[in-house]
Amino acid sequence: MFVIVVGGGKVGYFLARELIGAGHEVALMERDRARAVQITEEIGSIVIPQDGCEGKYLGQAGANRADIVAAVTGDDEDNLVICQMAKHHFDVPRTIARVNNPKNESLFKHLGVDEIVSPTRMILGSIEADIPVHELLHLAVLGGGELELVEAQLRIGSPAVGVTAGSLNLPDGCSIFAIIRDDRAMSVRSETELQEGDKVIGIGRTECEAELHRILLGDTDSQD
Repeated sequence: MFVIVVGGGKVGYFLARELIGAGHEVALMERDRARAVQITEEIGSIVIPQDGCEGKYLGQAGANRADIVAAVTGDDEDNLVICQMAKHHFDVPRTIARVNNPKNESLFKHLGVDEIVSPTRMILGSIEADIPVHELLHLAVLGGGELELVEAQLRIGSPAVGVTAGSLNLPDGCSIFAIIRDDRAMSVRSETELQEGDKVIGIGRTECEAELHRILLGDTDSQD
């Protein structure tokens, strides 16, 4: 597999090195010539000291035959431009972009980037895993950023405990579709009764989050 990695920072450097170690053909583009020379001394002549945002240089790197272009610079705008160029000018089958600002995720998806990797979102998810159970845990952003997949763990005193799923007065555009109970996933039906300790998986518009929190976990002001 031939992969073009654009961005020779730490992410791009280690990504290229791992891909080479796995036997893949790699071209690494880094516009800072001093940095490009440094990387060349460490991992060889795969480094192209040019700006991947410019089509002629992306073409010289072999974009017309690349299987994947991974844009991992520290600049979201550059990463978007690189992926757009790879996809629409060189017909690269798969584009991957690093997205530093989570607010840009929906734009990247809307403009056809095949896969986005958000370090900020990943770290946030790890932090949220330690948030007290009376908070909503954000699992993923869907639908171009308009929908969120969330998890709510029901505890003693949660207003949804003992209530059937069908009787929950959920806001428009929001639904629950699964429960994790005793480490087993269950589908949700209207007659399913929610129990203490259940992890309720829901999906809804971002603006519905506060209402979903109130219905499943209670008002924020009443939490410990």
